[in-house]
Amino acid sequence: MPHNLLLAEDDRAIRHALERALTLEGYEVTAVADGVEALAQAHRTPPDVLVLDVMMPGIDGLQVCRVLRAEGNRTPILMLTALVETADRIAGLDAGADDYVVKPFDVEEVFARLRALLRRTGTPEEVPRQQQDIPDGRLTAAGLLLDPQARRVWRGTREIELTRTEFDLLELLVRNAGIVLDHTTIYDRIWGYDFGPGSKNLAVYVGYLRRKLDEPGAPSPIHTVRGVGYVLRED
Repeated sequence: MPHNLLLAEDDRAIRHALERALTLEGYEVTAVADGVEALAQAHRTPPDVLVLDVMMPGIDGLQVCRVLRAEGNRTPILMLTALVETADRIAGLDAGADDYVVKPFDVEEVFARLRALLRRTGTPEEVPRQQQDIPDGRLTAAGLLLDPQARRVWRGTREIELTRTEFDLLELLVRNAGIVLDHTTIYDRIWGYDFGPGSKNLAVYVGYLRRKLDEPGAPSPIHTVRGVGYVLRED
C-alpha cells in the first residue's frame, strides 16, 4: 500500500515538481502551499510522513513542526531548507524535525531520506555483549535506560525527550555499546544512504544528542573516535 505524504511548499514550481516526482516514486501526495493548510490537512487526514518547507508565509515549517509535536504527533518530518548554517538546521531539530534536506537538492536524496524515515520501525540491531537487556525489554548502557517499544530514554532519573532520528541514533549506539561504529555504518543504519565525507548531517545529530544527554560534571556517554566514528561507553 502506498504511503500517504503531505507536502507543504510555498514555491509553486518546487511544489509541483516534487509532487510529480513523489507521485511517480509511488507516494500518495497531498500538496499544500503554506503552514496553515499543512496543519489543517494533517489534522483532517494524518499522513505517514510530512515534507515541510522551512520558509513559508504565515505559519512556517518550524511552527508547523512545533504544533504537531506539542500535540503528541510523532509522524516523521523531513524539512526542506535554503538555510545552510548549522544553527538554522539545529533550529529544525529543536522544533522536532527528524531530518532535513538543503536546497537546492537532488530529488534522489529526498527519496533516500524518506525511505529511511519510513523504515525506522524495522528490525533491531543485534545486541552486543556490553549492552544489557533488563527483564521488561528495555536496554541499559553507559548510565542510560532506553525503552525501544515506548521510545523513551532516561539518564538516571531524568527523562530525555528525543526526536525520532535522535532516538534511532541513540538506540543504535546503545545496542552496540562499547563498539566503535564508523560513519558509513551509521549512515546506512539510520539514513539508509551514505552522504559522503563532506556531509555534516551525522555530526549535527550527534552534537544535538549530546546536548540533551550530557550533564554538568559528568562524562558524555557518546565518544568521538577521530577519523572513524562514534562509540557509546562509560568514560
